[in-house]
Amino acid sequence: MDGIRIGVLALQGAFAEHVAMLRQVGATPVEVRLPADLADVAGLILPGGESTTMRRLIERWGLRQPILDLAHAGVPLYGTCAGMILLADEIIDGDAPVLPLLDVAIKRNAFGRQLDSFETDLVVPVLGTDPVHAIFIRAPVLERVGRVVAVRQGHVLATAFHPELAGEPRFHRLLMTMAEAHREPAEGAGRRPHPLRRTAGQS
Repeated sequence: MDGIRIGVLALQGAFAEHVAMLRQVGATPVEVRLPADLADVAGLILPGGESTTMRRLIERWGLRQPILDLAHAGVPLYGTCAGMILLADEIIDGDAPVLPLLDVAIKRNAFGRQLDSFETDLVVPVLGTDPVHAIFIRAPVLERVGRVVAVRQGHVLATAFHPELAGEPRFHRLLMTMAEAHREPAEGAGRRPHPLRRTAGQS
């Protein structure tokens, strides 16, 4: 039997790795390139890539308003790296917001250029006691809520790193749980962004 249908924005970037990860955790991935592809998805992933290119393609293919409509209907969204930038309502060093669904200010390439990419283990209590192996590639950082690298605000989830490249399934499982709960949302779901893990060395 097919699992819950989760869309993956497949315009540019690391969407194939998200598709593979969703299959691994038992979901049915749907590659999203046109508004019609969003029909009947219970969640949507905005992958890493090049945020300026993704912005242009979202506008070109008429996906901005349909994605916003999906979010306003309570469908869970998960953005990784560039996807996190797309979801921020303030981009400190970039263009106007694209999908301003997270009440955060974000700084692009906060950890440096491609050559400065790195891997590290993070403690994410909401995902259990085992550390999350995180891969940062030209990664952004959230500034307004403190220097954090993962955030959840209601039904919108975002990470500055790439769990799909590290073979880390727990964020995708969390998205599936959020999608399954979408039909019966909890009362009083928080509207303020909620850091999942602060960057090492930050208080």
